[in-house]
Amino acid sequence: MIGVLRLMWMLLRIGVLVARGLLTLRRFSLRTPRQRQDAIREWSRRLLRICRVQLTVEGEILAPPALLAINHVSWLDIIALNAARPTRFVAKSDIDRWPLLGALARGAGTLFIERERRRDAMRVMHHMADALRQGEHVSVFPEGTTSDGRAILPLHANLFQAAVSAEVPVQPVLLRYVSAKDGRYSRAPAYVGDETMLGTLWRMACSPPLLVRVAYLESISLRDRRDLGRAVQAALENALLDGGART
Repeated sequence: MIGVLRLMWMLLRIGVLVARGLLTLRRFSLRTPRQRQDAIREWSRRLLRICRVQLTVEGEILAPPALLAINHVSWLDIIALNAARPTRFVAKSDIDRWPLLGALARGAGTLFIERERRRDAMRVMHHMADALRQGEHVSVFPEGTTSDGRAILPLHANLFQAAVSAEVPVQPVLLRYVSAKDGRYSRAPAYVGDETMLGTLWRMACSPPLLVRVAYLESISLRDRRDLGRAVQAALENALLDGGART
């Protein structure tokens, strides 16, 4: 019963927050880039609080331009990363079609990709390289899909071509969701396979409060996308193993 009431309260508050976010987007063009980042960060932190998720940041984000390569666990990943430091994201086109949240993602400058279409992947790659050359952070999920957070899936090396073309470094970023009480792994936010956003919210409503750890790792500069893929994979796996040993 407590879980049901908590979920209903979360959904109500999320609806209000999303509506406020859509109103804010109407005035985005009048704001400076810094003001936009501040608005995105504050909105994201509020959503985390509604979802009963605390945030902790380890390490420092690399000064732009840089490509951030992140493991993918949940629809909450982008929220957590924006709460730490807003960046431009490359996300699956499915998100663009989500009610309300798709509009918010577009307003924040997300680049959407149809992964099954090779020509579309090339289009997005050019946009990524252009954004990097213009001095931006661009964030990607090179696993190409979500996992339950216990392991790093094989990375798609083609996403690193933008960093090679723009001659910028890649910074691996590890996300881990754990219990805020004892630091143990939590599957509550996982968004894998046929799972739904509502299902993850239900698990979070029924679970103790969570903690998302955003760890910015050492940057990597290599001139071959496959070498970059292997190096980033190793960095994420080692960080995940080290984090698991500590919790």
